[in-house]
Amino acid sequence: MADIKRPIGNHGVIGDLRTCALVADDGTIDYFCWPNLDSPSVFTALLDSDEAGVFSLTPEWKASRRQQLYLPDTNILQTRWLAAEGVAEITDYMPICEQQDTKPRIIRRLKMVRGEGRFSLRCAPVHDYARATPKAKLRDDNAVLFSADGQPTLRLTATLPLSLDRQAAVASFTLKTGEHAEFIFGCAQDEHLDNLQTDICFKETLRYWRSWCHQSNWRGRWQEMVKRSSLALKLLTSWQHGSIAAAATFGLPEELGGERNWDYRASWIRDASFSVYALMRLGYVDEAKRFTHWVGHCVENSHHDKERLQVMYRLDSATELHESELPHLSGYGDSRPVRIGNDAWRQTQLDIYGELMDAVYLANKYGEAISERGWRNVCSTIDYLCEHWQEPDAGIWEMRGEPQHFLHSRLMCWVALDRALRLGMKRSLPMPYERWDRVRSEIRQEIWQDFWDPEQGHFTATRHGKSLDASMLLMPLVRFVGATDPDWLSTLDAIKAKLVRDGMVWRYDREETPADALSGREGSFVACSFWYVECLARAGRVEEAHFEFEKLLSYASPLGLYAEEFDFHGYALGNFPQALSHLALISAAFFLNRKLDGDDPQWQP
Repeated sequence: MADIKRPIGNHGVIGDLRTCALVADDGTIDYFCWPNLDSPSVFTALLDSDEAGVFSLTPEWKASRRQQLYLPDTNILQTRWLAAEGVAEITDYMPICEQQDTKPRIIRRLKMVRGEGRFSLRCAPVHDYARATPKAKLRDDNAVLFSADGQPTLRLTATLPLSLDRQAAVASFTLKTGEHAEFIFGCAQDEHLDNLQTDICFKETLRYWRSWCHQSNWRGRWQEMVKRSSLALKLLTSWQHGSIAAAATFGLPEELGGERNWDYRASWIRDASFSVYALMRLGYVDEAKRFTHWVGHCVENSHHDKERLQVMYRLDSATELHESELPHLSGYGDSRPVRIGNDAWRQTQLDIYGELMDAVYLANKYGEAISERGWRNVCSTIDYLCEHWQEPDAGIWEMRGEPQHFLHSRLMCWVALDRALRLGMKRSLPMPYERWDRVRSEIRQEIWQDFWDPEQGHFTATRHGKSLDASMLLMPLVRFVGATDPDWLSTLDAIKAKLVRDGMVWRYDREETPADALSGREGSFVACSFWYVECLARAGRVEEAHFEFEKLLSYASPLGLYAEEFDFHGYALGNFPQALSHLALISAAFFLNRKLDGDDPQWQP
C-alpha cells in the first residue's frame, strides 16, 4: 500500500445522517458528496489526484507521528500530530441536521495543544464528480464562495484570514500553545456561525452521539468494536428515509488496478435481515423499525410489478440507479473505470425474497405486528416466488455473466417460504398453507439432491456443479441445516481448505465460477469472514472461532472500521465503511460471546 497516497484504511468517517465525509490521517478530506450521500461529490481526490477536489489542513513539520481517534462513544473524529515542535489536533464533525431545510456542514477545529506550529490550508471543491469548472470568490467578510453553473453553492468561513489561489481557498498561519482556528464548510446560504454557536453545535453533536450510543444493550465482550460497528452503521442510516446505505463511497476497487469498482451509495434489500437482526440485538428497535418501513415503501414503489422486487433501491426508495462511468477520473490506485449508479438493480436475484421475509419475521418477533396491508404484500410476494423459484438468476454476488442456478438463491427462497409460514401461523393470518408448505418442501428436496456432490462430499455453489461459494456459510445461520450436521461439517471443512486464508474468506474461486464475466481477482470478503467465525462457533469449535475472530479484529482499520474486502496483506479494499461488514461482525460477536460463556476449550492453534 506504500504507493497509495492515502490508503482506504487510513481514513475516518464523519457524517450527519444525510451524508458522510472521509478524513485521511494527514488531515485531508478527500471524499465528500453533498448535500446527500448519493449526490455528486465535491471532494473526489480519493479517486484521482488533489485536483479532483480536496480540503487539506496540515502542519508544516518535516517529521511527525500521525494518529486518529474518535471521541469516546461518538462519531466526532480527531486527527493528531506529534512532533518535536509540538502537538496539534483537528476535531472534525458534522452537526446532526434533522431539519429538511438545513444542509450538511463540516466543522473543523484546529488546536495547538503544545508548542508552536505553522499550518497550511487548501479548500478546493470541484462540483459534479470533479467534472465542473471550479469557481471561487473571496468576500469582504472573509468567506470564500464556491460556485457551480454560475450559482454560489458552498462556502468556507474561518476565524483567520483566507485568500484565493487557483480557485481554491488557502491560508498559511502559525499557532502557539492553546491557540486554535476554526473552519466551517457548508451551504453558501447558511448563516454565519460565531464561536459561541459552534461551541453549542459541538456540545449538541457530542450529546447526540453519546445519547444514541448509550441506548445499546450490548454488555458482552469486544465492547469497543461492537460499539464502533454500531456507530458506523448509524452514520450510513438516513434520518429522512430510514434506509441504510451499503457504504459511504463509490468507485473504490475490489482489486488494485482492476475493473471491479462499483457504487454502493444505495440500499440493498439483501441487507434487510442482517440490519434488522443486528440493530434489534443491540437494542436499536426504532432504527430497525424505520428500515422495515423503508423496505415497505420500496415494495410500493415497484409499481410495474409489485411482486417482483429489485435488488436495491435509492436511499429515498426510488427505483432507478442507472450506471455510468467517469472516464476523467484515474481511479484509486489507477483502478478504472470509476462507476456511479449500479446496473445490478436490473438483475434478477431470487435470494432477496428470503432476506426480505427474514427481516419481516424478525421485525414481527421483536417489534410490532405486521399490518393487514403488509401481510397482503407478503402473500403476493410469496405467491410470485412459488411460480419463479426454479429460475436461474444472477445470485448474491451479482454476477454479470450468464444466469445460473445458485445454491444461495434456492436457500433463500426456502427461507422466504419458511418465514412466511411461521409468521402466518404465529399471527393466525390467512394464507394458502398447503401450497406454500409444498413448495418449501420441494425447494428443500432439490437442494439436498441437486446441490450435493457425493464424490466430493459437500454442497456445491451451483446445481450439479463442483465449486464452493462462501454464501453457503449462511446455511446453518438461517437454520436450513443443523450447525453440527455431518454433511454440513464436511462442507465447512471444504470451504476452510479452499476459500479461507488466515481467517479471511474469499467469496468464490473465480477460475471455477463461469458466471463471473469480469477480469482480475477480488480480495477476500469481510462479511464472509465473520460468517465463517459464526459457523465455527455454532459447530462447537468455539476456541477456533474465537482465535479467527481476534485475527479479523486485528485487520480492522486503526479506528475499528472495515471496507468491503481485505487484500492479501489484510488491508482494506473496496467501498468504505461497508455496512454488511459491520453487520456481520455484530452477529458473529453476539453468538460467539454467548458460546464462550458456556463452552469448554476444544481447539489449539
